[in-house]
Amino acid sequence: MLATFMEVLDTSVANVALPHIAGNLSASLDESTWVLTSYLVANAIILPMGGWFSMLLGRKRFYMICVAVFTVSSFMCGLSPSLGALIFFRVLQGLGGGALQPVSQAILVESFPRAKQGMAMAIFGMGVVVAPVIGPTLGGWLTDNYSWRWIFYINIPIGILALALTSFLIFDPPYLVRRSFKDGLKIDYAGFGLLALGLGALEVVLDEGQKEDWFASHFIVTFAAIMVVCLVAVVFWELRQKNPIIDFHILKDRNYALSTLSMLVLGFVLYASTALMPMLLQSLLGYTAMLSGLVLSPGGIVVVICLPIVGILLRRFQARWLVIFGVLVSSAGLFRMAKFTLGIDYQTAVFSRMLQSLGLAFLFVPISAAAFAYISKERTGYATGLFNLARNIGGSSGIATATTLLARRSQYHQSVLVSHLTPYDPRYRDALASTAAMLRGRGASLPDAAVQAQGLIYGNVQRQAGMLAFSDAFWVMGVLFLLIIPLMFLMKNSRPVKGQVVME
Repeated sequence: MLATFMEVLDTSVANVALPHIAGNLSASLDESTWVLTSYLVANAIILPMGGWFSMLLGRKRFYMICVAVFTVSSFMCGLSPSLGALIFFRVLQGLGGGALQPVSQAILVESFPRAKQGMAMAIFGMGVVVAPVIGPTLGGWLTDNYSWRWIFYINIPIGILALALTSFLIFDPPYLVRRSFKDGLKIDYAGFGLLALGLGALEVVLDEGQKEDWFASHFIVTFAAIMVVCLVAVVFWELRQKNPIIDFHILKDRNYALSTLSMLVLGFVLYASTALMPMLLQSLLGYTAMLSGLVLSPGGIVVVICLPIVGILLRRFQARWLVIFGVLVSSAGLFRMAKFTLGIDYQTAVFSRMLQSLGLAFLFVPISAAAFAYISKERTGYATGLFNLARNIGGSSGIATATTLLARRSQYHQSVLVSHLTPYDPRYRDALASTAAMLRGRGASLPDAAVQAQGLIYGNVQRQAGMLAFSDAFWVMGVLFLLIIPLMFLMKNSRPVKGQVVME
């Protein structure tokens, strides 16, 4: 739980620090989102390989290696002198942290008898959701009072403690299958290469697409073609391997396949909305990093309170009905955010986030319960890896799509609003005259007041266009969330077995 807590904490604290990272490293806000997406894609590369590495190295040893890599790379992230160096170490951090959640889940499933798995997963989940609760506030406090670099340094003591406790307390179960190269286990270089190249190309397309005007650019078209070819090829290649890095055969289970697709959509909306809210609060409303973190944190508290309730409800209702309820509530929160204006108060922002989080509490556990209901224990490692891979790909796609929406819709709304700034518009003339009069009353000369009034009105137009763009992005995410509902009706009717819920 400690290592996963550290990994989740690192994601949430980075969100509120993005404007500070961009300013300190001389990068635009769009470029700074590489700090999030590069980490997610690096996560995605290693996620589905957790089962294979566990079989080769042993689950405990592989887990400790991942914790060590994550901890060291966190320290190097804090020392990064440039955005390029920070992204490089974030990639290393993502490679180390990618397997922490699925391997933690697999360790719990393998280590506890069936009767105690439910309690083990509940405690694990309670610990993990504390990270998003304190993450934004802690990240904002550290950024405002010290430096954004400390959001990475705080991982070091947690990582050392996790390594020490894992060394003494965690043991591989006797029935865990270990294979070595002497037993005929081979490194699937082709599968790993296709996966890494395909996901790397996806990262380039997502992060550079808006800057390069998407498919109008030969550069983007080339990388998109590489992405499609590699990701399609890796599926066909892995299906033919005796010891695949990714076991796509588990997708034959209908519940697992539909749950994984639902997790893709959930990751898309969750990561995008979590990245957008601090950007909105800090760039348009003038919130500090800590204050924007305080807007997000109450939502995490709602999740902590609701998780035990969801666990009880899972024993009485099918997972699909809880998911449908969660989607409707979370979408309502996003649609409420779509009605934000530049005049919203702190309480409105907090309540909207809490409403969205209330729905999220009814999604993670039921979707996980439905996904792993029919997966055998021997294939848990592969299943958890692919399941979390879907979430991360959705998350990186969501962040890139959200930033593109912001840029495009902001340009659109600005062009519409500017069309009214003409001498023939009486409201514009009145606004210009009243603003100039206000400036003259503050000591500006007549010519200066006229010029400054135009600048103030245009700046307000830019802020209004930005606010409308954020509203559009939240509305699109709310609609996308509703796509999960039809998937629930395609699942097989079944009640989750007590003790088999795998927490995400």
